[in-house]
Amino acid sequence: MEAKIGRFFDSVGGFFKGEDQIPWCDRDIIVGCERDVAEAANGGSDELKSESIMRLSWALVHSRQPEDVQRGIAMLEGTSLANTNTPLQQREKLYLLAVGYYRSGQYSKSLQFVQQCLEIVPDWRQALTLKKTVESRITKDGVIGIGITATAVGLLAGGVAAALARKK
Repeated sequence: MEAKIGRFFDSVGGFFKGEDQIPWCDRDIIVGCERDVAEAANGGSDELKSESIMRLSWALVHSRQPEDVQRGIAMLEGTSLANTNTPLQQREKLYLLAVGYYRSGQYSKSLQFVQQCLEIVPDWRQALTLKKTVESRITKDGVIGIGITATAVGLLAGGVAAALARKK
């Protein structure tokens, strides 16, 4: 019984902290990926350039810095990865866009990209986990929004009631 209560409080705490299972990326990894892209641009094959750009995009959308996340989204949406001709490349690009939009707080857009990703590979666990995370976040934000609205309405009603009580 005590273990169940402990798990309940842990889940409630996790709900309000906004924890997720998506990994973060440190700045030094991003710098290394940027170096790899620069080296690939100076004489590497097109395949090496594309792989280096994908690794950098992954690192950027997993960054804790909002400007890095935006840069990763722009890189993925830009022409640098326009040649995603295999389903695997398309799946990866859609997944990284979903992660980027999730990290930037654009949950509905993230959900659209993860659903497109699941159309390509319906049973991909990583995308299914991201979809669940995004849907939970959308639900959490809705619950918090409702709570804020209810509190505001309650305060307003209380203020009106207090004003009316003073007049009498």
